[in-house]
Amino acid sequence: MKRILLLLSLLAMTACDKIDDLTKFDLDYNSSVTIESGTLINLPFVVQTPPVQTNSESEFESNNTQKDLIESIKLSRMRLIITSPTDADFSFLESIEVFIKAEGLEEIPLASLNPVAGDASGTIELNTSNAELKEYIKKDRYTLRVESITDEAIDRDIELDIRSVFRVDARILGL
Repeated sequence: MKRILLLLSLLAMTACDKIDDLTKFDLDYNSSVTIESGTLINLPFVVQTPPVQTNSESEFESNNTQKDLIESIKLSRMRLIITSPTDADFSFLESIEVFIKAEGLEEIPLASLNPVAGDASGTIELNTSNAELKEYIKKDRYTLRVESITDEAIDRDIELDIRSVFRVDARILGL
């Protein structure tokens, strides 16, 4: 009898975990910034993205939920990719930090990398802050501010794509 109860308990926990996984989904957002040539070495410089449209209402609806059913949104991944010039890499960066801001909300840290490995790659993954971002993504738009320090001179403009993946945990259809 104890074995049957234990088995039923394990099955129930597994089913709950599977249902919980069904209430999670990702939102992908992309933005771009340009780091201008002539940026000074070892001094912080700041660039701001244009506003990123969240389209949160339609994104939530396509995942069978709505704003008031969102339990949590956190950044799960942020990748920076150099799009131009194609032969550029991140060896010029010493550190980078990305902040998020939305209307009526304070700016908070979103992701960072310090030190930036100079491995001559055109792509880097930032460490996420694990901040609760529900209120930011529920807004119509947000902006990102990128603060960096270079450790070498930049002789040409560098264009970056910022690819963000936000993990949403919601109640779907009241689950």
